[in-house]
Amino acid sequence: MEIVTPDDLKERFKDPWVAPYKKILTMVDDDMVEIVEYHPCIGGSQWMVYQYERSSDLVKSAERDGNKHTYLVDVGKTDLNLKPSFSAAGIEEVSVEGDEVKVTHAGLAGAGVGAAMCRGMAKGVKRVELYDIGGGSKVGRAAVVTPKLQKVVIGIDDTDTKEKGATWTLANNVGVELSKRGFEYINHVIVQLYPHNPNKTQNCVAIALVFAVKPGERDKLIEEARELFKESTLSQKTSMAILDGIKIPEKLREYSMATKQSMMSLEEAEKTAKELGIELIEVTGSHGKIGALAALGLYNDIEEAVKVYY
Repeated sequence: MEIVTPDDLKERFKDPWVAPYKKILTMVDDDMVEIVEYHPCIGGSQWMVYQYERSSDLVKSAERDGNKHTYLVDVGKTDLNLKPSFSAAGIEEVSVEGDEVKVTHAGLAGAGVGAAMCRGMAKGVKRVELYDIGGGSKVGRAAVVTPKLQKVVIGIDDTDTKEKGATWTLANNVGVELSKRGFEYINHVIVQLYPHNPNKTQNCVAIALVFAVKPGERDKLIEEARELFKESTLSQKTSMAILDGIKIPEKLREYSMATKQSMMSLEEAEKTAKELGIELIEVTGSHGKIGALAALGLYNDIEEAVKVYY
């Protein structure tokens, strides 16, 4: 085994068949890890997502959004039965040790090069434990070590008025500003709410902003987000809701679906949040809690999130 850093790999491997990944993030929630990888190729990355879900039983789900991979994996170890074309790459082991996450990848031919050199050069990687250099007919195997991060989802609603503003644009701009301040801004999800709500300003949507944060920075993220929304909101009803971790309670998803299909009261929102231990924050007022909470329950299901129910 050889231990190398991203800088070591960049200096050592300048071959035309090494395409560095852009960034890798790993978020931990008990015995589950969410891996977010930014691949060097947009369409080509679909091959990797397909192979990983087929090849390793540690991988519970694998999705692609542009060149971004998202793998939901269990902590543990498994044996891979690698076969060219059919199951050419996968994850052998996932472990969490202190403030680090170690993910062992293995693959044949080009997938083996991706397992070691390509991933090892990505931003966010601390070091790589290089076991076998792949390429050609050889197996490539390497453990990619990254910092342990926490997932935080911020729901936001009621920032505009009937005359001016747009919640989705303000939310994205807040996310971008927070990324400039050092927080990893992963996603922005528009959640369509009940379209016949008489209190809506226009399209009736709430927003979920998804972040990966370092241990101990969760409260700082939320406070800075609250301050940014307070500075720019046009409404006296603006509220935030906070979901910590990867998992979505079933009751939260049920609440979100109900809010898409019917009127919900502030009392129902506050009761649901209290039962689930979800923090609700008044930025300028309380009415936005209804939609902000609803945004959390569908942050990981963007197709359902945007559906309109008549």
